[in-house]
Amino acid sequence: MTDTQPIPLDTLIVCPHCDAAYKLRRPGVGERAKCQRCGTILISPRRKAGLQIIAVSLAVAILIIAATVSPFLTINAGGVSNSVSILDAALAFSDGPLLALALTTAALIIFVPLTRALLSIYVLLPIVMDRPPARGAMQAFRLSEALRPWSMAEIFAIGCAVALTKITDLADVAFGPAFWMFAALVILVVIQDNFVCRWSVWTSLDKTQKS
Repeated sequence: MTDTQPIPLDTLIVCPHCDAAYKLRRPGVGERAKCQRCGTILISPRRKAGLQIIAVSLAVAILIIAATVSPFLTINAGGVSNSVSILDAALAFSDGPLLALALTTAALIIFVPLTRALLSIYVLLPIVMDRPPARGAMQAFRLSEALRPWSMAEIFAIGCAVALTKITDLADVAFGPAFWMFAALVILVVIQDNFVCRWSVWTSLDKTQKS
């Protein structure tokens, strides 16, 4: 009988989707490490990725705040004009038993993306500046990742597009500034998620916590 030496856990990386385990080898800048089983990107380091993510997250936060209070749509029908903001649309059914649904809708399309953007800035800014991580940075990044499936700004945009195609025959619809802000916001949220190399962030936080 031969003794097998345990493999150190810090030399392994596990795919978050299919749980396949691999021996860790950090790819070079511009390269990607993918899971051979499901194709999930495991590591994708980029130069100055932290600064880019902070810039995108800051833009996302500004756009969300501006789009929330600005007119989203203006509808003209029968000589009557009415403008609504994103927050007005989300809380349109806030009376009575649908209050919980209205608040959930507002959270998914406004507050969750805003929270994730602010958490990204909170976590990454000290790392980029070569300073110790902020207090609770690991918990903040874990919360940001847990909220990622619930950030549904793009779902709201698709729903608006479908609704607009159905009412154009009944009324004149004009896009407000918030509509274009929200369109840019959807693109930036996708860019933000694609820029983040989660393994690099966790590794940076772990090293700074140990040092």
